Amino acid sequence: MNSDLHKLQPYPFEKLAKLKAGVTPPTDLDHIAFSIGEPKHPSPAFVMDELTRNLDKLANYPTTAGTIELRQTIADWATRRFKLQSGSLTGADNVLPVLGTREAIFAFTQCAIDRAPADGETPLLLAPNPFYQIYEGAAYLSGAEPHYLSCTADNNFVPDFDAVPDAVWQRCQLLFLCSPSNPTGAVTDAATLAKLIALSDQHDFIIASDECYSEIYFDEAQPPVGLLEVCAQLGRHDYKNCMVFHSLSKRSNLPGLRSGFVAGDADLIKPFASYRTYHGSAMSLPIQLASIAAWNDEAHVLENRDMYREKFAAVVEILEPVMDVKSPDAGFYLWAGTPIADDLFTQGLFEQQNMTVLPGSYVSREDQEGNLPGAGRVRMALVATLDECIEGAWRIRRYVESLKD
Repeated sequence: MNSDLHKLQPYPFEKLAKLKAGVTPPTDLDHIAFSIGEPKHPSPAFVMDELTRNLDKLANYPTTAGTIELRQTIADWATRRFKLQSGSLTGADNVLPVLGTREAIFAFTQCAIDRAPADGETPLLLAPNPFYQIYEGAAYLSGAEPHYLSCTADNNFVPDFDAVPDAVWQRCQLLFLCSPSNPTGAVTDAATLAKLIALSDQHDFIIASDECYSEIYFDEAQPPVGLLEVCAQLGRHDYKNCMVFHSLSKRSNLPGLRSGFVAGDADLIKPFASYRTYHGSAMSLPIQLASIAAWNDEAHVLENRDMYREKFAAVVEILEPVMDVKSPDAGFYLWAGTPIADDLFTQGLFEQQNMTVLPGSYVSREDQEGNLPGAGRVRMALVATLDECIEGAWRIRRYVESLKD
């Protein structure tokens, strides 16, 4: 077996299950889960209809690259959404459909990392901290060493890239961004992205931007900026060394469809496509056709954002008087400070209120200075109905107030 497998840490929800084991919550309260980022809004009916209309096409093997219709639909969507130069992002050269961003992030890392660089040093994969744990596992199994970039209130939950030493940049082969961030909700601005593109030129590393929360935001006039968008602003219409990852899971409430895409530098897409031919990750034709329908419609995405706006406004109003919490830049998570240790807070909340949140320390690692950026915070996913989110917020408030008695 791969000797790097032992480096993999338990997934956050495995740790959460152990934390809750042996704790008996009140039976008179229904359980409310703010812990898992699984969208609960209804999936669009027209997408489901398109899927069922084409079930007969399960009799056909799909190609690894997907149909040109799907790839061009995605290219056209990205061009509209991120104001790209017309024709600079094409379905033929710059886009690959993937079975959700999780598998794509992991697979792309295996392609991007050179296990035997000329300098003989172990390659580095830089990632935000706290983070989506796939970045870490992908690093270890590709032969890279993860290097964590702390995201705290002091830096508005965006890494201080200026503090990264040149020696680290020189060893970096792959930089992962997550904007809007899971779990903090912070958005990396255009100036920072432009700075990172310049660093990529200087030190020759790939930027992989996980943007799967990009379509959940609160100000219609200011959608989160994307990496390819900044490339276009800089006149880099070849998107050199830049890759973005998007999904229908959050945008369209279709997590079970397992449909997303990778787009960017054609010189990176081509070898990744070759890898995926062996990897065996091809999207079935019914899912491709349903995905085309989803990417071509924005009305359901706007309705989705409206529902999240309403929930965040209500929940923040309830919690703000008793907790360190504010609305994020984007996404559907609240990254809230806790009055006691985050794991004890989570355990006590479950015991008293039959409610689950995720300890921030479970999605964080000690950085190079020994700090744990996720400690003292919990991640709350506001994915349930408005009424359930409001009820959950009041339960959390009552629990916090009980800690002061």
